[in-house]
Amino acid sequence: MAIRYALTRLKRLRPYLYHGSLEIDNNTAERAMRSVAIGRKNYLFVGSLTGGRAAAIAYTLIETAKLNGVDPQDWLADTLARIPDYKITRVDDLLPWNATG
Repeated sequence: MAIRYALTRLKRLRPYLYHGSLEIDNNTAERAMRSVAIGRKNYLFVGSLTGGRAAAIAYTLIETAKLNGVDPQDWLADTLARIPDYKITRVDDLLPWNATG
């Protein structure tokens, strides 16, 4: 029974045999979406429109840092410490994709 099942789906399984980078399941995508599902409940408790905007900014900064391979906590701590003395014309230097180290 199991062999017949595999043989009838062999055409769809072949790409996974030939291309090692292909994922046979969508677990990676589901793990990435878990934070969205959990966040959906948390967003009910932001308290106000201003709180919601602040949360959206914080989530955006954190996720942008992660997408650029930068540790969000280290990057935010460094950036917040540098902002008071930083020239406004060079603020782009502080963005996660310009982070060093």
